[in-house]
Amino acid sequence: MDGLISFGYMLLNMLRDVLPIAAILFGFQILVLRRPIKNPARVAMGMIFVLLGLTLFLQGLEMALFPIGRLMAEQLTAPEFIYSSGVGTGVLSAFQWVDYVWVYAFAAAIGFATTVAEPALMAVAIKANQVSGGTITVRGLRYAVAIGVAVGVALGVFRIVTGTPLHWYIISGYIVVIVQTMVAPKLIIPLAYDSGGVTTSTVTVPLVAALGLGLAETIPGRSPLLDGFGLIAFASLFPIMAVMGYAQLVEIKARRLKRRKESE
Repeated sequence: MDGLISFGYMLLNMLRDVLPIAAILFGFQILVLRRPIKNPARVAMGMIFVLLGLTLFLQGLEMALFPIGRLMAEQLTAPEFIYSSGVGTGVLSAFQWVDYVWVYAFAAAIGFATTVAEPALMAVAIKANQVSGGTITVRGLRYAVAIGVAVGVALGVFRIVTGTPLHWYIISGYIVVIVQTMVAPKLIIPLAYDSGGVTTSTVTVPLVAALGLGLAETIPGRSPLLDGFGLIAFASLFPIMAVMGYAQLVEIKARRLKRRKESE
């Protein structure tokens, strides 16, 4: 019964948020463009599906993904787990960053897995493959982005564990991105920048955000407000590096193949 009440409350909130979008779309169609809406029954049914889908998605986040992310963070940082894994250094206050190796491994694994399953990334990879004539493979782009997210999330977790300032990592990362932008193939640069955005979508964000907040709540001396957020920035930044690096490797491989053919 409590679940139904919660779902109804969330449905009303989502309706309040979706109505302005619908009003803008229909308002421009009718008042500005002065054109009738084609298949109004189908459009109305689609809007209902969107409303129900968003509500169910948010309800699922609250019931499953957020609790699982926080629970995993709590269990991986528990003193008894660190002791049993053989990496503990002593009392809780004496734990060092090397004692949380399983946290880094889990962060990298969850970053990789959620990115590979990201629907938005699949759509972009398919379109990039079609436009490039097969030069950029769907699997290659997805794996390159996933590796970037895995490295970024693991490094972001390291930042939470050590408590170092977030801006050090972000500024350094964008310096690397600027340098890569100057030397990477021009055709891949827009796709690389877009790849940083499509990774932070429906699958990746909930688990990564829950992991960051859970770690900040369980690691001694960390603040959920100051240290719990910021993982999404890493998940957005490092795929840009990974995709441009992937394009540079593909270009180098193509040049070597061309030289071999010319020498023959």
